[in-house]
Amino acid sequence: MIKLIASDMDGTLLNANMQISEENIQAIKYAQSQGVEFMVATGRNRKEALPPLQEAGIDCAMITLNGAQVFDKSGTSLFTVPISKEKTRSLMDLLREKDIYFEISTSNGIYSESQTRRIENFAIHTAEAMPHLTHKMAIAMTAARLAFLPINYVKDFKELFAIEDLEILKIICFHQDGARVLGPITQEIDGYGDLVVTSSGQNNIEINHRNAQKGIAVAHVAKERAIQLSDVMTIGDNLNDVSMIQLAGVSFAMGNGEIEVKEYAKYLTDTNIESGVGKAIIRAIDENL
Repeated sequence: MIKLIASDMDGTLLNANMQISEENIQAIKYAQSQGVEFMVATGRNRKEALPPLQEAGIDCAMITLNGAQVFDKSGTSLFTVPISKEKTRSLMDLLREKDIYFEISTSNGIYSESQTRRIENFAIHTAEAMPHLTHKMAIAMTAARLAFLPINYVKDFKELFAIEDLEILKIICFHQDGARVLGPITQEIDGYGDLVVTSSGQNNIEINHRNAQKGIAVAHVAKERAIQLSDVMTIGDNLNDVSMIQLAGVSFAMGNGEIEVKEYAKYLTDTNIESGVGKAIIRAIDENL
């Protein structure tokens, strides 16, 4: 019997308008009425994840930044898994040498060195999700959307190392040529030993400490609640979801998900546009998967 559900957000719980559909909302409330806990497991930080959840009236615990930070329902941080500053410096040198645009997620929010490059790279993601948009429309929509997301701009990331008690939690890298450029970078980073590289889109890679993974975080939460992994359900669409898809007793891949996610998942649901999360939740509970 399912006792805990962990769902990804982008490409999973959220539709193309970055909102939670009414069908998904009602399914989550149905699960909660059955005594099942719902939580999100996202690559976003908490401030980015909160708005669509609050708009939908969903109050839940959160696994954020791919598992680098976990919060309870009240917003209290339960634990963090940072990347060392020494390792961050080494990564920065590598990424700058390859002219890769990247952002750094920290315990104090997200930092970027360029607003222009941020908009350009996120516009590519917007165009992927909404292919009918022209490039100009994708840029305009992205700029408007990003204006509401919290971000800190610095002249040089080296300024972060002077901030007392600041923890580096995730580095996300973007390139319009996707795997052709980011693939070799991933191979180099794999050699660092204590880092893990995942992805949440065709044009990005996300770097975390190897212990900061959604699967590890979900297992930690389940253990804290004395829930067996066989009673855990996970839902995701991309490579940063694989670790939690692999460990759950009940796992769903989104219809729009990557092939690898579908191969690991036990079940397949509809796309995020078709409220696949809601359908998966109802099916899992009603069929007692």
